Amino acid sequence: MPGTDLERRIADELATVIDPEIRRPITELGMVGDIAVASDGAASVAIKLTIVGCPAATAIERDVTKAVSRVPGVTSAHIAVGVMTPEERRALTESLRGPKAARVMPFGPGTLTKVYAVTSGKGGVGKSTVTANLAAELAARGLSVGIVDADVHGFSIPGLLGLTDATADETSLRTPTQVGDMILPPIGYGVKVISIGMFLGKADGQATQAVAWRGPMLHRTISQFLTDVYFGDLDVLLLDLPPGTGDVAISLGQLLPNAEVLVVTTPQPAAADVAERSGIVARQTGQKVIGVIENMAGLVQPDGSVLSLFGSGGGAELSRRLSATPDAPDVPLLASVPLSVPLRSGGDTGVPVVLSNPDDPASVAIRSIADQLLARGRGLAGRRLGLAPA
Repeated sequence: MPGTDLERRIADELATVIDPEIRRPITELGMVGDIAVASDGAASVAIKLTIVGCPAATAIERDVTKAVSRVPGVTSAHIAVGVMTPEERRALTESLRGPKAARVMPFGPGTLTKVYAVTSGKGGVGKSTVTANLAAELAARGLSVGIVDADVHGFSIPGLLGLTDATADETSLRTPTQVGDMILPPIGYGVKVISIGMFLGKADGQATQAVAWRGPMLHRTISQFLTDVYFGDLDVLLLDLPPGTGDVAISLGQLLPNAEVLVVTTPQPAAADVAERSGIVARQTGQKVIGVIENMAGLVQPDGSVLSLFGSGGGAELSRRLSATPDAPDVPLLASVPLSVPLRSGGDTGVPVVLSNPDDPASVAIRSIADQLLARGRGLAGRRLGLAPA
């Protein structure tokens, strides 16, 4: 414990250093050890990383050095970097998530996190691209945002958010950090992301391993993502579902009946037939369909005209069909996202178009979706607040 006034001021300044993965002050996480200051103002601070080889080690040491050095009276800063003991790690995980025996999935009914499941009737409609850009836009507005890449067989979210590590020979997805039994998701553009692709190696030194799992394994994986991954306090959790109405959609309906569903389709009227089924299955599991997003809505030409390569009207037709269901609320067409070269190239490079090219028509459309979701707020009706009369 700091004894002198200068040591106490150093401790106070260290409270401004945030762990890049857990997003909490290192002083709250038990990562600060002994603090000592010599008579000439030379400060020595011990820092305890969560694990050996912590990927945030360099950033933490740098930020601690800066924090200590800016305290008036400190002439130099020496940072001794160590690692937590197993007991300290166990205490950390329990302080963040509670004892393992009492641990529950934090995003079920009653959560204050807005949970949005993004689904589609078929693949290739740009569902993941819309999800990644929507998440990046919400995070850029200061919200705490997470994504569960539930498209286990066709995962793409990590690449869309630039969560890759490139070497001279290959590019691999960034892996989560594991502290005890707690998994810390990598963060891209302020968005915390978990995906099965982060746990797969290379099958033959070149190709990423394929996932060939059936229902029970898929259900277990999604359940672990929602329970074992430490997202912290999220404002918004987005779930990128696989296309169609298979095992994952049914499992998420069981695990998260409180999730609100966004259905992505294309402008082709025939596509509304397929997309409608995903909305129907969501309702059958108790989830609420709150909007339709039409992607690939047209290519804006230099003269301002729009070339409708994939037809028109599919989004409006799907909105009409889902709204016509008896006893179901209206399902509006939230936006028509036009075809966009920057949107496509951003997906290839891992840079969301909403950040790299905010004036692009696709960015404008995605921002309008974010506006409408934020306008919905987070109602407290029917939710337990953990309060009791005095």
